[in-house]
Amino acid sequence: MKIRGQRECTDCGARWSYYDTGSVECPDCGSLRSVGVEDDRRLHTDSPAEFDLTEPREAVDARPLREVANTAGDLAREYVRKRGFVRGGDLQRLDDTYLSAQELRHTADVVGRGLDLNDDEEWYFLALLRGADADPETDPETDRRPAPGEVPESMHPVRGLAYAEAVAEYRREMADWADENEVADAGRDALETLGDHVKRVQALDGDVDAETAELLVSSARDVGEYLRTGDDDALVSARDRFGRLA
Repeated sequence: MKIRGQRECTDCGARWSYYDTGSVECPDCGSLRSVGVEDDRRLHTDSPAEFDLTEPREAVDARPLREVANTAGDLAREYVRKRGFVRGGDLQRLDDTYLSAQELRHTADVVGRGLDLNDDEEWYFLALLRGADADPETDPETDRRPAPGEVPESMHPVRGLAYAEAVAEYRREMADWADENEVADAGRDALETLGDHVKRVQALDGDVDAETAELLVSSARDVGEYLRTGDDDALVSARDRFGRLA
């Protein structure tokens, strides 16, 4: 939606950025009586969201894995619900934390159903639980999501569906952003092609190999880079990846 980023409390007069807080509550006095002021309305879909998996991680040795998965899935689901990719009119990157949260959410659904997991599948879930919420600034050495070659074949559809869902959401917001900005036909064509590849993976219920799922994500990031910066190399890269996805 399009909103004014600056808000003013009608009770105490304090001003703050809605883009930063995602809240109409005054940070000074707690009043909910505020109005948008000064700046133009801008497309804004992102909200501040905390993603902290400490609780389920600490419960791994104390509770059944199914219960741990249900807790982790709820946290990932809530994080994804709050996230978006346009902040104050600026298109953002499809980041690893969002991808990891989507992947953990889908994986936790499988584990939470109480199905028997083999050792590789259990490792996969625990690897996501360990790294999905890692902060790249304070913990740059932690892998937030297993590399494609580390994903058990039985979990390829889980990753494929999670990534297709993430890219579909990112593509939808890129298209909304493009409607608000001057975007060349080449960019709109790339969005359409990306959408076709997303639909194909979704029609297969995510049943593609992990390398293909990664390629879908990389192509979406290339399209986003082209839209944000006009970098022709990013567009060439996206088209190359589209050819390999065909």
